[in-house]
Amino acid sequence: MVQRSSSILPPSTIDEKWPHQVALPDDLCTGRNRTTIHDYCQERGMTFQIRHVQAVWPKGKYEEYRLHCFADPAEAKAFLDHFQGEAFDAKRDREKGKIRGVWRRSDDYRRILDLGPLSVPELLRN
Repeated sequence: MVQRSSSILPPSTIDEKWPHQVALPDDLCTGRNRTTIHDYCQERGMTFQIRHVQAVWPKGKYEEYRLHCFADPAEAKAFLDHFQGEAFDAKRDREKGKIRGVWRRSDDYRRILDLGPLSVPELLRN
């Protein structure tokens, strides 16, 4: 049986202890943007955990999202306001509350290339 590394928290623990989550398209969380996010949080003493969720739209389009999970709702709100992501509630938004469920979206899909101070790197735009 494969064992989980002791340094990696189980998804259920993250959802329980860091329930205030902000979703950003995964393409926006790479390279310089990752540094921008890290520096923003470090300057404000914010701590968070990362999870992923696959968003699935009605017409079959899907996209990976990175969840920035906070214990403090005020930190999550500040992060949400600054980076203009989407609030994510694991119990409501994950498929029937499943720990590894997808995010069933009801809106129309639109590719997000710029959000707040973040921009998808040129390499990932096509």
